[in-house]
Amino acid sequence: MIKRNCLLILVLVLYVACNKVDKPKKPDNLIAKDKMINILFDVFVFNAAKVTDKKTLEKNNVTPAVFIYEKYDIDSLQFVNSNEFYAYNLKDYEEMILKVEDKIKAKKENYQKEINQEEERRKKRLDSIKKIGDTLKINKPLKALKEPKLLKKD
Repeated sequence: MIKRNCLLILVLVLYVACNKVDKPKKPDNLIAKDKMINILFDVFVFNAAKVTDKKTLEKNNVTPAVFIYEKYDIDSLQFVNSNEFYAYNLKDYEEMILKVEDKIKAKKENYQKEINQEEERRKKRLDSIKKIGDTLKINKPLKALKEPKLLKKD
């Protein structure tokens, strides 16, 4: 019962807190939606990379935030302001996230297709090697060579 009341109070506080937030004004240097979708895609990819293979990023001295800022010629404040502006309207932001998700799925399918093609090429190579091996004549094993008898001097 206490947990339920705490949860209810927490939801109520969050609801009130969210409703008091004023709509952020449109930044002068607002990032275009299409560009923002590409940026969010890269952010998601880097976050996944940090979870799965952080050492490779560190070994190659890649800092995801710096990489993204340089790639898209933006700065951190521009990104934060644009993200805040888009995130305020949840319906529009959800559409953007769905486009990012579609892009991730498309990339995943493309990579999976490449993996499958590589496995097929490898399988064909192994099959062709096996066929070549099957066509070679296999000689009967040579009988053990007899050692020449040593001549005995009487």
